[in-house]
Amino acid sequence: MRDPIPAPSFLVDLTRPFAERWSLTTLPPHVHEIFLGFFGYHVILYVLSPALSQRICPNIYRSFNKRTRLNWDIHWVSMVQALFINSAALYVIWTDQQRHEMDWRGRLWGYTPASGMVQGFAAGYFLWDLQISSQYISIAGASALLHAIGALAVTCIGFRPFGNYYGLSFVLYELSTPFLNIHWFCDKLNLTGSKVQLYNGIALLVTFFCCRLVWGTYQSYLIYSDIYTALSATSSNRMVSILDNGKCEGNGSAVAMGGPSGCSLGELPTWLVTIYLTGNTALSVLNFYWFSQMIKAVTRRFRPKEEKVAKDMKKPQ
Repeated sequence: MRDPIPAPSFLVDLTRPFAERWSLTTLPPHVHEIFLGFFGYHVILYVLSPALSQRICPNIYRSFNKRTRLNWDIHWVSMVQALFINSAALYVIWTDQQRHEMDWRGRLWGYTPASGMVQGFAAGYFLWDLQISSQYISIAGASALLHAIGALAVTCIGFRPFGNYYGLSFVLYELSTPFLNIHWFCDKLNLTGSKVQLYNGIALLVTFFCCRLVWGTYQSYLIYSDIYTALSATSSNRMVSILDNGKCEGNGSAVAMGGPSGCSLGELPTWLVTIYLTGNTALSVLNFYWFSQMIKAVTRRFRPKEEKVAKDMKKPQ
């Protein structure tokens, strides 16, 4: 499936030496999408969100201090990104026939231009997120910075290409993000404890649990299984080659993409597996931690009302 946004040829040529040096084979055709995402989210943060917020809710927005106003604008960037990247990922997952036909080799080393497009915009956002999390770490917190580092590392590894298939699956983590942002906006719009926040809170917990804890854990299990299959096949193939020829030859990545046979079915250096699995596992752990924090945050908004009703019921009539 084609990338609907073709890359400018001069940018592809400019990026190719860097991509070859770092073995990021599929980066040049999508570097423009990284730039579009990175700079586009800065425009939303510093231009569009402040301008629209002052028109739509001027009194509330102007009453914010500098810290809250920045946080408000960051949440709007997050909202736009989540809506866009989820729509793009779901469209490619449903319509990219090449992706549907991949076996474990394709799921690990396969690549399609359409999936690369989604990956490019995701990398642009995580690059933006890394910069903002570092610049405003006192607001975002250390966990947000860790998330940005892990997500960007895992996304960039996909340009080798590696795990591009699963990259789209992990993008669907963001299905819960709009509800998280709405929950935050309710607090700032004096809707704390309202029915709107209650219903949104339920939707937030359900979507977060389903798309991050259930779906995310399942996808992690699948890619771990494919990596184990690749490592086992590589080890087995290497032993056969050594017994037959007395040495190990061949290009593993070429084999994975259907090239000439060699001693391995795929190039899986230890550092690549380590970085990918560490980043993926760290994100999974953070998801479980954040879910526990969300449960506390949502219940905290409604606990005072429940306690008040309980006290009223205990009073003598």
